[in-house]
Amino acid sequence: MADGKRNLVTEDRTTRRGHAEKEVPVNHKLKYISLAVLVVQNASLILSIQYVRTLPGERFLATSAVVMAEVLKVLACLVIILLQKRFNVKKTVLFLVDTILFQYKDTLKLAVPSLIYTLQNNLQYIAVSNLPAATYQVTYQLKILTTALFSVLMLKKSLSKVQWLSLLLLFIGVAVVQVQQGDGKEAEKANQNYTIGLAAVVVSCLSSGFAGVYFEKILKGSSASVWVRNVQLGIFGTALGTLALCWNDGAAVARHGFFVGYTSMVWCVIFNQAFGGLLVAVVVKYADNILKGFATSFSIIISTVMSIYLFAFRVDLLFTAGAGLVIGAVYMYSLPKSSANLNSSSATPRTEDGTKMEAFQTKCDRKQKGS
Repeated sequence: MADGKRNLVTEDRTTRRGHAEKEVPVNHKLKYISLAVLVVQNASLILSIQYVRTLPGERFLATSAVVMAEVLKVLACLVIILLQKRFNVKKTVLFLVDTILFQYKDTLKLAVPSLIYTLQNNLQYIAVSNLPAATYQVTYQLKILTTALFSVLMLKKSLSKVQWLSLLLLFIGVAVVQVQQGDGKEAEKANQNYTIGLAAVVVSCLSSGFAGVYFEKILKGSSASVWVRNVQLGIFGTALGTLALCWNDGAAVARHGFFVGYTSMVWCVIFNQAFGGLLVAVVVKYADNILKGFATSFSIIISTVMSIYLFAFRVDLLFTAGAGLVIGAVYMYSLPKSSANLNSSSATPRTEDGTKMEAFQTKCDRKQKGS
């Protein structure tokens, strides 16, 4: 009897090991693809925005670009929902009418984060237009600090000592970078206003932290899918962005049109911004927090290297030290809270019901001796 149980245990372990060996290559491939996509998206968006904003000729309106990004985001989510409904148009329309119009109280909850996201998207153009791309990338990591603080206050989350230490290092690293950039010499060369750029990125970090936590709170308290939520966000974002466009650039649109200054490169920026958030929602399914931390760190490095070649950005010791602290802090913050406990518990194999394999085998050995 004991031998039979032991054989079953051995077969079960062999079967699961075989399944794991088959799954590992696929999972690793998806993780590395996710990492590469996140790195390219994070770095290319900032670099491309700064590049198109410094090109000669008629400049496109940032407010119109924000509206177009929201429209494209809504269209993408509608296509995904239609796909989930197996291209049944009638069923999709009835579903959207019910979730968006009939449940209007639930929809109205998205007005607040949508307003903040619209503000954040407009501030992003202002910040990147007035700061070197590398400086913006480093400074914008303050959103990790604001998100963590809002998570503690609004969601009652607890942070580990390592995470609190990483937030401190993050703040110090950003401060060091600001000391390096504080003389404004780089900004003067590119006709940039460093003070406006810094103010824009700080407000953007605050809004990003609050909106992200608020959106997470809504998602956790509802059964609606992330695609429906993004449609709701996009509807409000399009409306609010249009109001901002009319308020700030209404006269320019009346004279030159909505698509003034649009080139193929501008369209690439808009597509990148529109699908960036959706892309992260998709790849997070395959990439964990550590990979996200690596992606952010690599994007900072790529932005810095490319800024040297594209915009004659100068890297000195202070910037290197500050950026290094930020990259290290991002990685530290993404580490699991109880990695040591996880390692110790995973060192001992377990059966499907959670019983330790060693205890199970000991029990079998005792029964064998008793027989």
